[in-house]
Amino acid sequence: MAARAEILSPAGDMEKLNMALLFGADAVYMGGKSFGMRAAAGNFTDEELKEAVKLCHQKGVKAYITCNIIPGEDDLSKLARFLEYLQEIGADAVIITDLGVLSLAKRHAPRLPIHISTQAGVMNSETANMLYDLGASRVILARELTLDSIASIRAKTPKDLEIETFVHGSMCVSISGRCLLSNYLAGRDANRGECAQPCRWKYYLMEEKRPGEYFEIFEDGGTYILNSKDLCMIEHIPELLSAGVSSFKIEGRMKSSYYTAVITNAYKKALNAVLAGEKVPSVWIEEVYKVSHRDYYTGFYFGDGGKGQYYEDSRYIRDWEVAALVESCEPDGSAVLSQRNKVSKGDTLELLTPDAEPVRFTMGDIEDMEGNPIGSTPHPMMLYRAKLPCFAAPNSILRKEN
Repeated sequence: MAARAEILSPAGDMEKLNMALLFGADAVYMGGKSFGMRAAAGNFTDEELKEAVKLCHQKGVKAYITCNIIPGEDDLSKLARFLEYLQEIGADAVIITDLGVLSLAKRHAPRLPIHISTQAGVMNSETANMLYDLGASRVILARELTLDSIASIRAKTPKDLEIETFVHGSMCVSISGRCLLSNYLAGRDANRGECAQPCRWKYYLMEEKRPGEYFEIFEDGGTYILNSKDLCMIEHIPELLSAGVSSFKIEGRMKSSYYTAVITNAYKKALNAVLAGEKVPSVWIEEVYKVSHRDYYTGFYFGDGGKGQYYEDSRYIRDWEVAALVESCEPDGSAVLSQRNKVSKGDTLELLTPDAEPVRFTMGDIEDMEGNPIGSTPHPMMLYRAKLPCFAAPNSILRKEN
């Protein structure tokens, strides 16, 4: 079993970055305004990237920058300048799909470590070794591999070539995410970060001589024939470590800061328990069900990836919502809170902090910022005062069940 693995969290914008740092990420991955595979995420300007990398390093966290589109000819000159800039600001690695971008990185940013994106579809040791010889320090393996295959790749590659795999989040119907459906149906290039997610749409059959007559597709009871469940491996951390995975990647740069906080926290606490020789406590397994998610499964890790389709609908399960964030808190729990959803006196809430298990409590007296008693918090983003069951660091989360 590996001595340690990295918890790698998504940072779609500065708010999500701060949540990842607060709740235990060992590393984060983020994108600039161009060249990344999540064009619709908030992302970072060049100056914001510089600030983000500096903030990560102050916290002892690594910062990896996505540069994993498949570029066109017109992108090359701008890419060269961007790679130079990433080296200049001290990024810990650049995530690359295209061999041409790898070549540019070696020429224009020779001190910048190179991670090979899952988009490259690395599925065997020969490919991994070739990429290592070309200068890669890490491969992010294709999501279609079993644990046995990963262990075999680990055994046949240099020990200083790091292996990263996705452990949680949305899955793609196409091999390693290389999909043309979005281009064809919506004119949005999935290989340039603009995927419209047509795999989540509802489909019908139409017979060629009966235009306009749509027939339901009943495949195990539904018509969402391309829709995938979400990946969740929190109960299988020992197996991931035994296979030689050195970085546990959480998908979700376009998901909420609440998702980033909860999933980062759960996997970090679960990993710590496993490394201490313990079973993953049930409280951390329960946490992954308290974010917006689709039905979970274990992907291809155990050779049963075919169980990953969900035909009924493409909706998310949302059983919990954020009620407030902690702005400040006294040692006795007296806190200033920032509203995210309405809370009333007497509501049952949970407090999630970076350093402890979630605490369930009943909301007591609520005051506005002038000290006047109020029965509820109906105004978006309003500040108010309340007593928490314990001290909570800024940006700790209050949530309630729907």
